[in-house]
Amino acid sequence: MRRHLLALAFLVAWSSPAVTAQQFDPARPFGTLREQAVIRQAWLRERLETNLPEVMRTHGVDMWVIPMREYNEDPVFRALVSPTTLAARRRTIYVFFDRGPEEGVERLALGGSSQGGLYEAIRDTEAAPDGRPRELWGPAQWDLLARVIRERNPRRIAVNIAHEHNFADGLSAGEWQQMRDALGEDLTSRVVREPRLAIDYLALRVPSMTQVYRRMQLVVHDIITAAFSNQIITPGTTTTDDVVWWMRQRVNDLGIGSWFQPSINIQRNGGEPESNVIQRGDVLHCDFGIVALGLATDTQHMAYVLREGETNAPKGLQRALANSNKLQDILLEEIRVGRAGNEVLTAVLARMRSAGLNGTMYTHPIGDHGHGAGPLIGLWDRQDGVPGRGDVPVLANMWFSTELQVTTPIPEWGGQLVRMMQEEEAEVTPGGEVRWVLRRQTELHLIR
Repeated sequence: MRRHLLALAFLVAWSSPAVTAQQFDPARPFGTLREQAVIRQAWLRERLETNLPEVMRTHGVDMWVIPMREYNEDPVFRALVSPTTLAARRRTIYVFFDRGPEEGVERLALGGSSQGGLYEAIRDTEAAPDGRPRELWGPAQWDLLARVIRERNPRRIAVNIAHEHNFADGLSAGEWQQMRDALGEDLTSRVVREPRLAIDYLALRVPSMTQVYRRMQLVVHDIITAAFSNQIITPGTTTTDDVVWWMRQRVNDLGIGSWFQPSINIQRNGGEPESNVIQRGDVLHCDFGIVALGLATDTQHMAYVLREGETNAPKGLQRALANSNKLQDILLEEIRVGRAGNEVLTAVLARMRSAGLNGTMYTHPIGDHGHGAGPLIGLWDRQDGVPGRGDVPVLANMWFSTELQVTTPIPEWGGQLVRMMQEEEAEVTPGGEVRWVLRRQTELHLIR
């Protein structure tokens, strides 16, 4: 653990100007909230100034309109605003208008704030009794939107309505009805549904995120290593619930978040365990994710509880993990920029069967959300492809959570089948190379 914390301190000092080696605090591995906000604000500026114009021009959209109300925010909301903005505040309508390569994309916030100068915030010109500008609200806000659109005269106005894609379906029915009424027949006829705007914007990373994400992986691996050790587990006494709640508490104590409850599962020689007490000879599996600086992780590792006199796991279990590693290798080789998720799935499963592996592929994008925007490469119950969500192509500068399993008969267990379920983050680099963000598990965690 100490070795990894020292490595983490080095990465923090090397990659973040907001945190120095002298300031590194193991209790706050990503710095204070204020330091994190500086980093996240820089990411937001880069996404709005670089990724957003690229996405709009790729999909031939002149204007993107994103209305939302407080506590009913669009899924893309948190990727558009500063870390200090926690809700849409009454109603905010974000308008992005492409003025061309020379002038760039105009960014307007009708209601809401400028997000640290990244938007032009437009409010009512009439002052309230206390002298402050009125917040736009109600019909006046929609009238202003219609005027803004008429003045700019876009040909294609995109909104977030989609049947198949959750990340591109953030425009509520009530907001859409009011928007449509305000725009009138002429402007409404220019409205298009282009789900790839929200999907691609959310899927695309910026290069400066990668070092921080690598540090997050170090924290994840350290917590799993501790959880799968005698520091936490006493065979015959500790339950899977004990380990789950230790992991959850550890995350909370570090000042970071979770997006799902961790899980610990047992596979036991002889069949299903009768209780959740961890015993010697058990194979353990964890599914664990954290959230920090607005980014999510998703990791699954495998462990073995040594029997008395054992110094390593049985060869059959070691071979089973190696089989899972083989499927990981195949996956990374088949993920290619421009290829749809369903195409990757078909290629991976064909090679998997040719290699004599019995597995399942259910890899997903990750980033702003745990189950992130972008192409699905299978679902555990959809090995024939995922219509719509699996038809989206792989992009450079995106991340995947490589979730999969391979089932292998174990000779030492009388041929009983054991599933090795693994999940590790991989990045598609700007040049299209696919590589691990940190590293993958190639040896079972051993509990003595």
